[in-house]
Amino acid sequence: MRKIKYKKGRKLQHITLEYTGTQKEHKSEMQLFVYNDAEVTEYDKLELAALETCMAYSKNNWLNVHGLNDINLIKTIGAHFKIDDFLLADILNTTKRTKLQEEEDILFFNIKSLLPSEYSDNISVEQLSFILKDGLLISFQEKRSDFFTHIRERLRTHSGIVRTKKVDYLLYLLLDAVMENFYITLEDEEDKVEELINETKKDSKPAILEKIENHRDNLNFLKRSIIPLRDSLYYLKTIKDDDTYNGIEKDTFNFFIRLHQKSLELLEQIESDMSSLESASNFYFSEQSRKMNEIMKTLTIISAVFIPLTFIVGVYGMNFENMPELKTQNGYFVVMGIMVLLVIALIIYFKKRRWF
Repeated sequence: MRKIKYKKGRKLQHITLEYTGTQKEHKSEMQLFVYNDAEVTEYDKLELAALETCMAYSKNNWLNVHGLNDINLIKTIGAHFKIDDFLLADILNTTKRTKLQEEEDILFFNIKSLLPSEYSDNISVEQLSFILKDGLLISFQEKRSDFFTHIRERLRTHSGIVRTKKVDYLLYLLLDAVMENFYITLEDEEDKVEELINETKKDSKPAILEKIENHRDNLNFLKRSIIPLRDSLYYLKTIKDDDTYNGIEKDTFNFFIRLHQKSLELLEQIESDMSSLESASNFYFSEQSRKMNEIMKTLTIISAVFIPLTFIVGVYGMNFENMPELKTQNGYFVVMGIMVLLVIALIIYFKKRRWF
């Protein structure tokens, strides 16, 4: 039974602007950071009417949108920054796979963020979208979360080089934070898989096989989420010398190359974990076969012991009158003694042959 809580929405037309996710109770809000090396200004719960006056195109601008329920807000943001409706539809449609799209003055990035559920083996999924333009980075989140809290603190405290760089470096930091969630999810899965392998060695209940299949589904889901991310990051590496889009600085491409390397490491680790699960599954079936063989061996030994006894009983159970042993005074006790000795002899023989 599939344990991943990833609700697949209904299919929409490419330009249909409708939020298909599950976070419908979260109100849409905007947060804006305007910064450079010298200063940073933060606007929380920014009103749409004040957006243009708060932005400073001579500085770096990071507009973060929490919640995707307000379709009119998304449309207005798209119209204000001249974002194509096809991209807005991809932002709102959470069933889309990870995607990178390069246009003349826009770089669009769509990615899934995965985290383990606290009280179950499920994996929680949230779609994040990024639009990079000259001096502007817009990020769209389905709900308010703490994925980027440490990045906001780095902006506020001038920690690291983020304020000395353009918004393309900020995009790298945000993508890196999302990829850290992959590591957290994978590490959580690895801990559960290790517990499951130890449990398999102690017990072989059918419920264990169900757990193995659940975790196999989780790892497959992780793999399917990372593969398009790997492909997108690889494509991002290849546009370094592309004249079509120059929104990423030449020296910033090296950071995105690191992200691509991380995606490869994640995929290799997932393959290793799936091999461990395969070993656990094989061990489970081997243990089941061993137990079945033990049962069959026990039943075979019992049958082998009783076969000669059954033969003796069958012989003396025949209704012939001319059977001299039937009239012997101690015939019953002699036959019973022979049967007991025969059982002891067979057990000793089986023991010497190490059949049990």
